[in-house]
Amino acid sequence: MPALGEGPDRQSGILPAQLVKAAIELGDIRAERRIDEAQIQPASLDLRLGAVAYRVPASFLPGPTKTVAEKLEQFALDRIALNGDEGAVLERGSVYLVPLQEGLRLRSRWSGSANPKSSTGRLDVFARVITDHATEFDAIRERYCGPLWLEIAPRSFHVRVREGSRLAQVRLRIGRPRTSDSFIRDLNERARLVHAGEDEEAGAGEGADIKHGAIALSVDLASAGADNIVGYRAKRAEDPIDVDRVGAYDPDDFWEPVHKPDGGGIVLDTDDFYILASKERVAIPQDYAADMVAYDTLVGEFRVHYAGFFDPGFGYEGERPVGAKIVLEVRSHEVPFLIDHGQIMGRVLFERLSQPTDRPYGSGIGSNYQGQALALSKQFRR
Repeated sequence: MPALGEGPDRQSGILPAQLVKAAIELGDIRAERRIDEAQIQPASLDLRLGAVAYRVPASFLPGPTKTVAEKLEQFALDRIALNGDEGAVLERGSVYLVPLQEGLRLRSRWSGSANPKSSTGRLDVFARVITDHATEFDAIRERYCGPLWLEIAPRSFHVRVREGSRLAQVRLRIGRPRTSDSFIRDLNERARLVHAGEDEEAGAGEGADIKHGAIALSVDLASAGADNIVGYRAKRAEDPIDVDRVGAYDPDDFWEPVHKPDGGGIVLDTDDFYILASKERVAIPQDYAADMVAYDTLVGEFRVHYAGFFDPGFGYEGERPVGAKIVLEVRSHEVPFLIDHGQIMGRVLFERLSQPTDRPYGSGIGSNYQGQALALSKQFRR
């Protein structure tokens, strides 16, 4: 295997799974404990919580002159152990800071970005990575060398976490490849990224709304099954949700259904949290990854996406791009907001990998949401 920075990985783009693994072996990604193979995703690495959480009075960034630890000395309220089997419950409405087990030693032209995992976002948990001297959340500057911290702020539910819980993930990239509207339009036609609805063949997508290199996605309020459900709204439940338990909870205890509107739209009540689905289906080729613009005031005063990179191979069956819906995690701010079927809710950005991944998203690596339609997080029974 050539050293990183030599051979085909000299091309700019996101590091695929095989180069993430190489970066671990070479010490560019470091950890207190051996990194598990299961942490390596198609184009990212899952990050593990450390042994302690600090409750803080407010979210903060350390700024260019301080480390996170230095800032934490001024603001920490409580120190909470996470290293027992039961871990600890992080309470709704509070803000916590947790050192992560992984750290970075990035090279020239290397930078990174972080994001909560899909299941974290669907639980309405803010989870944002912070670095020393950071002026932005989830952004890891070029040549960064140091620890990683995770800010955790549960919004709808209390959550139970423990040392080793994986709430966030990081992507590393070489350079910063840019894509134009015309490039994305050609890629959409050639690689079948997006198509417009359930009754169209995968890869239709002609006339896609493309702006600033991103493809618009709209909300589906019409594709309800026999139960007539098009979404879910979070309840203010008091029982905590253990983030490490899969299929353990009854959705009815934590969610109320949103039913298909009768000839109209639905109103997003201020600061309530909703799970909805896109009308379009998306398929990500093995040499691309994607992300969604979380907040776009041009289409409404709401946040539409809390978590989850869209990995290469998402929406594929083998080599065939069948597409999968994008789950929308939505919270309206300032005022209630009326949405109708087919209304634009956000835009999805595509970015190339430095080389195709050898570990595409899907059942072969235990991916939870391949082929999804409207789906709650993995902690709930389907």
